[in-house]
Amino acid sequence: MKKVLGILLVLLIVMVGCSSEEPDYTTEEFEAALNEGENLEGKTVSVKVDEFVPDSAFGYNIQAGEHLNFVSSKNPDVEEGDNIVVKVEEVDSVMGSYLIEYKKQ
Repeated sequence: MKKVLGILLVLLIVMVGCSSEEPDYTTEEFEAALNEGENLEGKTVSVKVDEFVPDSAFGYNIQAGEHLNFVSSKNPDVEEGDNIVVKVEEVDSVMGSYLIEYKKQ
């Protein structure tokens, strides 16, 4: 019985450790990689909300970095200064800024 409990405890620790993955990029690293032309779809980004525009032409818009606009049709329920992690679904460049569709992690 002690052996089974020990194995279960080890499995629990491993599962908890695996669930707290670090994001692939910070906001600054992500913007630099985009400027270098890298394809970053599917990557995760730690985003600091510089400004939240809930009624932008693109939907709910989280502005971050120099030219980053994380856009979604769903309200991400964030405020200026919040830090969130997102998974990038699609990136478009429009007039010198990036429109990034994402899923909140």
